Order: sequence, then C-alpha cells, then structure tokens
Amino acid sequence: MAKSDITGKRKLRAQNVSHSNIKTKRWQNVNIQTRRLYVPELGRFVTLKVTTRDIRTIDKIGLVAYAKRHDLKL
Repeated sequence: MAKSDITGKRKLRAQNVSHSNIKTKRWQNVNIQTRRLYVPELGRFVTLKVTTRDIRTIDKIGLVAYAKRHDLKL
C-alpha cells in the first residue's frame, strides 16, 4: 500500500459526480515519492517514502524537526 513513512497518509475513498449527479466510488491517491534525504544531525542519508507535501515541509523546517513533530525516530 502506498503510505507516507512519516505522516502515514494514504489513499482516500472519494466519489466521481456526473452532470446528472450520479455518484460512483473511486480512489483518491496521494503523491508518494521515494526520496533519499540527507540528515546533517546524523551525518548520513535516509531513504523514506514521503508525500510531496512532506517534501515541501522538510525543505522548510528540516527533516529532524518534521520527524519529531510526527513522533518518528530516524
């Protein structure tokens, strides 16, 4: 299953709605990317499956702070 290693975000159930308002079930997938991220505090690289939103936040506040926010031990 495609799931973010940090936040645990995964695909959601959604509905297609036609012009005549007929609703059919569908999956709403998250944009999961496998990234090799450098952790300066540990002095090494870590490979994680993260969403694109996670990547943007990691760029802003750093990987260690973001992992700590979500109670993830690197």
